[in-house]
Amino acid sequence: MEAVVLAGGYATRLWPITRHRPKMLLPVGEQTVIDRILAELEGDDRIDGVYLSTNERFADTFAEHLDGSPFEKPQLSVEETIDEDEKFGVIGALAQLVEREGIEGEDLLVIAGDNLISFDISAFLDFYEEEQTSTLAAYDVGAPADASAYGVIDVDGDRVQSFEEKPDDPPSSLVSIACYAFPGEDVRFDEYLAGDNNPDEPGWFIQWLQDHRPVRAFTFDGAWYDIGTPEGYLDAVAWALDGENVIEPGATVENTDLGTNVHIMDGAQVTDSTLDRTLVFKDAIISESTFRESIIDCESEVHGLDLAGALIGAHSELS
Repeated sequence: MEAVVLAGGYATRLWPITRHRPKMLLPVGEQTVIDRILAELEGDDRIDGVYLSTNERFADTFAEHLDGSPFEKPQLSVEETIDEDEKFGVIGALAQLVEREGIEGEDLLVIAGDNLISFDISAFLDFYEEEQTSTLAAYDVGAPADASAYGVIDVDGDRVQSFEEKPDDPPSSLVSIACYAFPGEDVRFDEYLAGDNNPDEPGWFIQWLQDHRPVRAFTFDGAWYDIGTPEGYLDAVAWALDGENVIEPGATVENTDLGTNVHIMDGAQVTDSTLDRTLVFKDAIISESTFRESIIDCESEVHGLDLAGALIGAHSELS
């Protein structure tokens, strides 16, 4: 089986933090989001190759990251886009990747590189192998009203009865989380696209496939975070830190009150301040300030401010 890790998004909802870095490389505790996934794929013998699918803008950043990682399986597969407006859509990009890498007819695991999930990918593959049919991972968000931003599924047992991408009136609270396994005969992206179907979201392809072949749902409990918004990212960090704070060895923290889930990175300096649920990136300087639910990027300087929900871009100076 081959694996594709989707890392081609531009994460505009997290700008300016992600204007010049992919959101998949944001730290969540001691690891980046994508490294949690790559580590699991590296350790599963059923996965022969891992294709990290990204765009031209971030290709060099990912190449550098992979060169410094312990993983041997991943290789870059680059789509020819540098801007949000040029994107092929997820299914369009997958169709091109399958052809580009010559993996037609192979079983395929597709997973979003910004997914923080609490289940083991190996458990998902165990379920897929038992069912021997296309399988998606599903999570109950608790109420149908909270599901309308996602692909919503209705199931009979573990068989998917219906799939609707971002419906106005969701039939259930069970949503697809962008983790899919397809047998080779179901990797029919070209056929789907030839029918003038929506290329943007995997859910549209699942909706089409479900009319042709059975699709199963691997439903899990526990944690799931989509690292696509500041709130989602901070929630993921809070889950990983579990109420603790991380002060990296090269950071300086003096006369400062820390709440919970604070991460202060190497080279940062924080003095005479108060922080809660906040990330301070490398070499940032904060003094006489209060931050709640905020992200302060590399080499920024902030003095004498009281902010909540702030996203401060790299190299900024605020006072």
